[in-house]
Amino acid sequence: MMDETPRWTLPLLAAGQAHKETTHNEALSLLDLVVQPCVEAVGLDTPPGDAQPGQAWIVGARPTGAWAGHAQALAGWTDGGWRFLVPRAGLSVWNHAAQCRSEWDGTAWHTGRVLARELIVDGKKVVGTQRPGILLPDGGQVIDSEARSALGLIVAALRDHGLIASG
Repeated sequence: MMDETPRWTLPLLAAGQAHKETTHNEALSLLDLVVQPCVEAVGLDTPPGDAQPGQAWIVGARPTGAWAGHAQALAGWTDGGWRFLVPRAGLSVWNHAAQCRSEWDGTAWHTGRVLARELIVDGKKVVGTQRPGILLPDGGQVIDSEARSALGLIVAALRDHGLIASG
């Protein structure tokens, strides 16, 4: 018989269990931590001394003190002390310090990275997969330095944004 959930290891009630409220409250505390999580910062190794109930952090790679043994975990302070959740691939948190999302890819936390196949704004695709490189104009019968300069700047901007490869 399973005594915890398979993904987030939330405690389950057992038939005939005494003090069911303890198990139930622990599960609710962990759910409060993982549902739409917001963390104060990512990668801290030392627990803050002034944590308030409801605040959370992503533990660093070499944790100390109360966080020892919980590297890379989601750590939340509750009235009952620290609660930890081992991240699963795809866990995304709002990183208050960086003002963007941080995501666990199954190996490491990444902050501010957006993985997508395309970007749609108001129903219109504005960014898609990278296209092959574009060669800059070279040679020809008529040399138009202003046009070449403008084309060069456009191609450079597209390369800087990663929309086309270097040619």
